Amino acid sequence: MAVHDPIPRPGRGPGNGPQVPQIRLTHADRDAAAEQLRQAFSEGRLDEDEFDERIDAALKAKFPADLEPLLRDVVPVNPRQQGAQIPGAAQAPAVQEGAPTGAERVWGAAAHVSGYLLLPLGPLLVLLLQGDSSPFVRRHAMEALNYQLTTVIGWIVGFGLFFLVLPAIAAVLMLLGWMFLPAIAGLVTLLGSGWKYPLTWRPVKDR
Repeated sequence: MAVHDPIPRPGRGPGNGPQVPQIRLTHADRDAAAEQLRQAFSEGRLDEDEFDERIDAALKAKFPADLEPLLRDVVPVNPRQQGAQIPGAAQAPAVQEGAPTGAERVWGAAAHVSGYLLLPLGPLLVLLLQGDSSPFVRRHAMEALNYQLTTVIGWIVGFGLFFLVLPAIAAVLMLLGWMFLPAIAGLVTLLGSGWKYPLTWRPVKDR
């Protein structure tokens, strides 16, 4: 009976050459690939279903070859590398935008937490003031704006139908989420990472 060995081992590759085992991905590799997918989603290269499917696969990937098909059709190719193989996870930082500056992180976090005072108007103001100067701030401001719009509409519908049990319960759950999620999103943004609110309608998309 054949037994599957999950550990890659040296063997004979094409042309009887040595086959070198792939190095397993690090957390940084998966995070870099996930950020590329978020960028592609914000640019409209992926729809929401594709994004959710690929981000889940990227976070579960073990080897660079697992990430290659997820990034192949969404990562822009450098003109000097036309015809070259699409880079894998280990090369992902080379095609990413630069790390966000401290000011960008603060503006991105402000887009999330400003919703506590101004609801959708807060992230909308951040988007108008800083969205054109920083892709990082623009992504966070649009995500925060979509979340606040979803929450406000959910409250109106849920509490407007308070005499029905399920809409009222949903509105209360949305209220509880609104009390904590923007604060968590702001903290994550200050750390320079991406953020995606759960169960959010996204009518505002990147141009």
